[in-house]
Amino acid sequence: MDYYSLNKKAPNASFRSAVVKGLAPDKGLYFPESITPLSKDFFDKIETLSNTEIAFETIKQFVLPEIPETELKQIIEETLDFDFPIIELNESISTLELFHGPTMAFKDVGARFMARCLGYFNKDNNNEVTVLVATSGDTGGAVANGFLGVKGVNVVILYPSGKVSDIQEKQLTTLGQNITALEVDGVFDDCQVMVKRAFLDDDLISKMQLTSANSINVARWLPQMFYFMFAYKQLKSKYKSIVFSIPSGNFGNICAGMMSQQLGLPIKHFVASNNENNVVTEYLETKNYNPKPSVQTISNAMDVGNPSNFIRIQEIYKNDFSALKQNLSSYSYSDAETKNAMLEIYNNFNYVADPHGAVGYLGAKEYLKSNPDAHCVFLETAHPTKFLDVVEGVIETKVDLPKQIQAVMNREKTAIKIENYSELKTFLLNTL
Repeated sequence: MDYYSLNKKAPNASFRSAVVKGLAPDKGLYFPESITPLSKDFFDKIETLSNTEIAFETIKQFVLPEIPETELKQIIEETLDFDFPIIELNESISTLELFHGPTMAFKDVGARFMARCLGYFNKDNNNEVTVLVATSGDTGGAVANGFLGVKGVNVVILYPSGKVSDIQEKQLTTLGQNITALEVDGVFDDCQVMVKRAFLDDDLISKMQLTSANSINVARWLPQMFYFMFAYKQLKSKYKSIVFSIPSGNFGNICAGMMSQQLGLPIKHFVASNNENNVVTEYLETKNYNPKPSVQTISNAMDVGNPSNFIRIQEIYKNDFSALKQNLSSYSYSDAETKNAMLEIYNNFNYVADPHGAVGYLGAKEYLKSNPDAHCVFLETAHPTKFLDVVEGVIETKVDLPKQIQAVMNREKTAIKIENYSELKTFLLNTL
């Protein structure tokens, strides 16, 4: 499989090259040259297949032959060594729990898959690769955990000071080894701008191999198709009309869901549930795509003012606004509405949702008002204890800490404070 740049000004790249480079030379995101739907038989018998078998069939056309079949199956097996349960709240709404991995966030899947792909490509290579990544919360911990100790890979994580939860900060600042955390005086968008600027800096890229582990990287993004396949496997026999409501920040998850739909997965519709960072909600209302500075909210992983993956979504729909709007709705919610939803979910269903899942729940409820025959699945993207102060403050109940969270609580934070791009560049050139 070859990949082309969405800026259309760079040569096509192999899967290996797309993963190692992260961005194309023209700074466009990579996109697969073709998408071949899976057979009807695959979906007819999906409930008889293991998650590993489903994942292999889903992703193989995008990876083979550069990672051979045996090695790819092993990578998938190691990536998916935890569960993806569906919890049905009532006959209309379910949640898909994506937080049972080592850092208790959905990004564990993509980070682990990408780390293993990069490790495979680097196993006989003495050249070091630097993974440079910006995080608004969960990406940092997932990437740090996924790449910890991977041969020939240094990881540098930029995160906004005071704008990630205490547990999220612990997960990305306490591992050591080949992981370095840079605490940025600013917001997530500042971190993302610095990372993008580094990829454009000839002085840097002439001296080191940079790649990204944000969902702009195809090996981080494409494995997110797996969740939707696993959810369908569990719900297929019960519901004919399945809709996904996805709490959306950089739009990697929802874009992956749309890719699985392109593979033939029978999904009726998608809902992009936004917090007050509502660029896409406004776009679907006005046709005007207007990125803007991010706003800080309690669902911080969605505090993105210019979602990177939306250009991939537009590519899927060939930039046809009406075709996109037929398959995508979007709603935006305030922190107050999010807190009310968390309390409603707890009181009505005895279920503890994190702020991101609560935004997804609100989107599901909104969609069902005009589509009562659908069954809507919202993604619960992170364990609620990662946002302990907010969650316990809303439901007024103590939440037990799972073992993955307990393991990092008493570790010592190690982070380097930076204020601007110049300081990032100096660190990269002089330290790594």
